Amino acid sequence: MALFNLEGVLFLLRWGHFLAGVAWIGHLWYFNFVQGPFFAETDPAVRTAATQKLVPRALWWFRWGAMFTFLTGWLIIFTRLGQGVSLTDKWTAAILIGGLLGSLMWFNVWFVIWPKQKLVIAAANGQSIPDLPAHSRRAFLASRTNTLFSIPMLFFMGAASHLPLSVRPTTVWLWYLLAIIIMALIEYNALTATKGSTTDPIETVKGVITSGFILTLIFYILLEITV
Repeated sequence: MALFNLEGVLFLLRWGHFLAGVAWIGHLWYFNFVQGPFFAETDPAVRTAATQKLVPRALWWFRWGAMFTFLTGWLIIFTRLGQGVSLTDKWTAAILIGGLLGSLMWFNVWFVIWPKQKLVIAAANGQSIPDLPAHSRRAFLASRTNTLFSIPMLFFMGAASHLPLSVRPTTVWLWYLLAIIIMALIEYNALTATKGSTTDPIETVKGVITSGFILTLIFYILLEITV
């Protein structure tokens, strides 16, 4: 039977990866494109009630979607590498960048957004939380950074198998290095920035979407000129 061999297992991993990824990215975009603007416009009583009852349920699907996407994704990558796929292969050149973007997003979910949102939920339920605006701000920046990352992440996940690429093994390492530096700088901002700015594009829904496409283009150009 087709499923009862290594390729069948890889297919099931991909299927699980897709299912979990839809749950994860769907909730990420819901939080940023729907819930956030709604909370900004609604009255405090409605916002508090939603934070008490709606947000915890959405965050459950959000964080576990992220966990299963992360686990199945790396199982797929390590299985393919175990089959002999090289780090200088065109598939690997694209999939590793998508995987690293997804891993940073997973980290933000579990170690930044979820811990900070637990404090926001506790405050909505009457607990006194010191420096609540700072915690809320950190969760916001991490969530917007994940939204920014999600656009190139999906591009390179698809590009790995469906975009013809020509890779030069001697220069692919430069591509990895440049991409990791860009990711690290953006992630550093998510973890350390404190004040908002009206000129910061990720502050608005339109801005973060536009920035995501620009970041994708930057990564793609770097890929083309280095590999």
